[in-house]
Amino acid sequence: MQWNRICVEALKNLVRKMPVLNPRESGEFIVQNASSIIVHNEGIEVLAKEIFISIKSGKLRSENFSQNNEGLHPDSKDPKAIEWIFLLDTLNFCFWTPGKTDTKWKIDGHTGYFGLCAAITRAMRNGLDITNSEVYSKMTEDEIQAILKSDDGVTKCPLIKERFECLQQVGKKLISKYDGKFENCVKSSSNSAVKLLELIVTEFPCFADEAEFKGKRVSLYKRAQILIGDLWACFQGKDLGFFEDIDKITMFPDYRVPQVLVHFKSLEYSDELMKVLKNDTILENGEPMEVEIRGASIYIVEQVKKQIYELLEKDNLPRSKVNSILIDHFLWDYRREHAKELEYIPFHKTFSVYY
Repeated sequence: MQWNRICVEALKNLVRKMPVLNPRESGEFIVQNASSIIVHNEGIEVLAKEIFISIKSGKLRSENFSQNNEGLHPDSKDPKAIEWIFLLDTLNFCFWTPGKTDTKWKIDGHTGYFGLCAAITRAMRNGLDITNSEVYSKMTEDEIQAILKSDDGVTKCPLIKERFECLQQVGKKLISKYDGKFENCVKSSSNSAVKLLELIVTEFPCFADEAEFKGKRVSLYKRAQILIGDLWACFQGKDLGFFEDIDKITMFPDYRVPQVLVHFKSLEYSDELMKVLKNDTILENGEPMEVEIRGASIYIVEQVKKQIYELLEKDNLPRSKVNSILIDHFLWDYRREHAKELEYIPFHKTFSVYY
């Protein structure tokens, strides 16, 4: 028995030293070796046509990104915009709470992601220089808790300790290596989204969203890629938001977008997985079922993008009208707009700093 444990640990250590597949490669490998999910090409085709219609109508474009319309995001002309986005995406994870009747954490009436945006806006309105790494790297856990204090003064934001640790980690790295500014990280990437992605997950481990799956080291990189996507959207693909290889960024695999993929019948869960989800079982980050759901999300969006490219070509429209970031925007917005309609599809529940 002891020998078997030694062999298992040795194998795990070997896998950890293997090269990490990028998100696109990871999605394809995960789907090819999955046992709890099924991908349907028919559903992918339906979804691609739906998104294509949104592109042609002009509804789906970076300028119309719904998050920009909430009045909670900085303008690209704001000198603190990049540092604001970096701070936001450092803290942007895990806002769900267990139990359907639990009171939701809210800031100025906003929940989840927008609640976090509102908390940062409130802190700045109160005179706190919160986007400054010299400030947030020295904050205490209690100070973070105060910044994220809910409207009711009782409900707590999940994973406060982890958010505190993330701020400590990124702040200290920025100060020691990048003159305290994430903007210097962006500039050092030479307008390459791939280079910036590598830098983010290497320099800031709290963004290194990776897992071991069927003998391979795979990457999902939700928060690291959404950070790049947010920069691209904020600056409209120009100036510090211009990346010559932005099409290499995939969608941002979380726990809500898969609901839309299941709704469009591009993704199907096995009976066993569906039972797990309906029972509100907490999945550990990195366990096979969780990795398969997220990997399939990446794979499906890449296939959807390919089909949209073909539709654009038939209409003599440029490929630049779509990328995985915009497709993710469509899916995320669709889930929000059809929240009640999609309640019949359970979402997977994982406490994680990665999404």
